[in-house]
Amino acid sequence: MLRALAIIIAVAGSLLPGSAFSQPIKLKLSYFSSDRTMLYLGGVKPFVDAINDEAKDLLEIEVYFSGGLGKAPAQQPQLVRDGVADLAYIIPGYTADQFPDNAVIELPGIFRDQREASLVFTRLIAANALRGYEDFVVINAFTAEPHSVHTRRPLASLAELKGLKIRANNPTEAATFDKLGMEGIVMPVNQISGAISKGVIDGAAVPPAMLNEFGVGRLASYHYMLKADAPSLALVMKRKTFAGLPARAQGIIRKYSGEWAVARSNEFFEDINVKSMEQLKADPNRKVIFPSQAELPRIQAAFKEIIDEWQAKSLRNRDLLQLSRMEIEKVRNP
Repeated sequence: MLRALAIIIAVAGSLLPGSAFSQPIKLKLSYFSSDRTMLYLGGVKPFVDAINDEAKDLLEIEVYFSGGLGKAPAQQPQLVRDGVADLAYIIPGYTADQFPDNAVIELPGIFRDQREASLVFTRLIAANALRGYEDFVVINAFTAEPHSVHTRRPLASLAELKGLKIRANNPTEAATFDKLGMEGIVMPVNQISGAISKGVIDGAAVPPAMLNEFGVGRLASYHYMLKADAPSLALVMKRKTFAGLPARAQGIIRKYSGEWAVARSNEFFEDINVKSMEQLKADPNRKVIFPSQAELPRIQAAFKEIIDEWQAKSLRNRDLLQLSRMEIEKVRNP
């Protein structure tokens, strides 16, 4: 009799939401590289750890590293849409046609640094101002530090970049390099080292903090600090998956998304960016070149041409740029 009663109690308890007998909902997160990369440590891990800690009885995020659910970086948004992954780290510039408004974040010379660009990107997402995210809940919208150019070939000035094939993150960045006499080639970050080794490209645009991430620093030892654009990055979740979660789970995910998530990314990368530049300048085997006073007008003119051409394409572009500049002003003067 007692044994039967115990079984009834156990079965009843297992039907109660959040009981000790229920299993947490497992969510699959796709990440195309390793758990040691700074993009993961700064842009994904804080959210994963926060969710797995606070919601451990309700949710569990399992990260599939090194392309376990799909290796191509450009494939990541579709993995989420198709339900192969529940969440994924994406680089919108690799599929610019799917995220046409992200170019406003990637315009050259708009932002002073990564923190400023990331906050504006986050606020544009919160305002539903950018197309392409209709299928997603955006957990973290952030950017890299504005890109500089790193080459294998010796150089000491902007003029010596003329004609070089330089990897770019997105079409806007490639167009910027073209304006400055280079040949911009859009290429995923995990293909850079192989392309430099084979002579397909002469160098690449990445922030200094990422020089050792994908083997770029091993091959390129000349660093022209152009600080062009701040490429956009994001951690996204399938909207239908989010909508199907219990209300408590949704609340916890919201708690650690948006401004919370980008604040953790900014804190992480601000420290890394400073240390990376110090190490770069202190290394006797590297040559760090900053634009001269004579070069700055040409660089600024090229940046302005890209911005003017982009906003002239449509009223939407013009309005987005105006909205971005309003948000920049709020960040600079809170």
